[in-house]
Amino acid sequence: MRIVLSGTGSAVGKTTISTGIMKALSKEFKVQSFKVGPDYIDPSYHTLATDNFSRNLDSFFMNPAQIRDSFLKSMNNKDLAIIEGVRGLYEGIDSINDVGSTASVAKALNAPVILIVNSRSLVKSAAAIVLGFKQLDPTINIAGVILNKVKNKDHYLKTKKSIEKLVNVEVIGGINRDDSIAIEERHLGLVPAIEKENSLKLIDLWANIIEESIDLDRLIEIMKDAPKISNEREDIWNVKNRSKVKIAVAYDEAFNFYYKENLEGLEANNAKLEYFSPLHDENLPDADGIYIGGGYPELFSREISNNQSLINEIKKFHLEEKPIYAECGGLMYLMNSISDNKMIDIFPYKSILTDKVQALKYTIAEVKEDNIISKKGESFNGHEFHYSKVFVSRENLKNKMAFNILRGKGSYNNQDGFIEKNTLASYVHTHIAALPNFASNLTESSKEFG
Repeated sequence: MRIVLSGTGSAVGKTTISTGIMKALSKEFKVQSFKVGPDYIDPSYHTLATDNFSRNLDSFFMNPAQIRDSFLKSMNNKDLAIIEGVRGLYEGIDSINDVGSTASVAKALNAPVILIVNSRSLVKSAAAIVLGFKQLDPTINIAGVILNKVKNKDHYLKTKKSIEKLVNVEVIGGINRDDSIAIEERHLGLVPAIEKENSLKLIDLWANIIEESIDLDRLIEIMKDAPKISNEREDIWNVKNRSKVKIAVAYDEAFNFYYKENLEGLEANNAKLEYFSPLHDENLPDADGIYIGGGYPELFSREISNNQSLINEIKKFHLEEKPIYAECGGLMYLMNSISDNKMIDIFPYKSILTDKVQALKYTIAEVKEDNIISKKGESFNGHEFHYSKVFVSRENLKNKMAFNILRGKGSYNNQDGFIEKNTLASYVHTHIAALPNFASNLTESSKEFG
């Protein structure tokens, strides 16, 4: 039982509607949520709504067999799968193929699609939009429509009639315009749910609106009618390490951008994960390696800088040549400073937050130096999305760089992956499906300290 909720474009209310449906159905069913694309923030709302960790499905990181494997593994002991799409149904990495699109995931999973349409000021034209989406790729099963930003009941009924009579696609509900339920935004998109004190109340509000506005029984029927999924599957990670190790994982308000599969891949390679907070903990847990993900350290840089005890312990960990892997926000933490607040200073460069996005793209990295997660000659797909930058130039570059960035920007001169001893820091966000040896390499690198 599965459904893909996709928009006709950006800003159609996908996250609000998807999360509300997840919460409403979680009152009766065990719901597994998914997000198409590399986003970390929308899944944080999904997780709160369902009380199950949300997962990412991305055809730039995963081939169809890996998408199916990740999906089916996640569905153990779950009743329903709700997949929130990214942007418009057909938007991917270019204007022709499906890679990176919601459509590609729907095809891999043979899943019906519910199209969310911004119906503000539209009636018959809404039917034309649905018709175009339906005819562009007839292999996609557009099984229903949800109208968002409906003016009133009369507007809803007219638009519903137009779509059902002219396009022969069922309209299963409509959401009235209500700007008060919009989610606050920040420079990387929606504010992560981990920070929102009223997140659960807001999600409850969305669920109540969904229950009043959408025919959930019909939605469940559509999910039940989804055809079988192909048996062709491929593991998204490799298991090579047999020795027990401990990996310390930074997790708090400042650092919380992790793909769940990356953490599970580490556990599959015999890693025990020990979580710690760069904001609140004065000491590192007992560990053989450290993993510092992305997040918003720039918003907490003063508090992080004031936690000198933990900074000193991480610096000592590095000097002992134990492995540290850091992505994006984690990279900033390992720099000399964030703005004027001193950081760990493993890499002697200043990082700052800027007013405009510095990189927003899927990336392809070619490995040019052996490092703790990959080997020279390999290449892997990832993504970068940040408003910060690091002040590094040919004149002050003092470190080897692990990656040539073939697609994307990187940290410096189409390169990324600062290396110092056994520490690696990069703006590239890595998904284990695109680098199946990520976890086995990091745990192997940690093994000698176990």
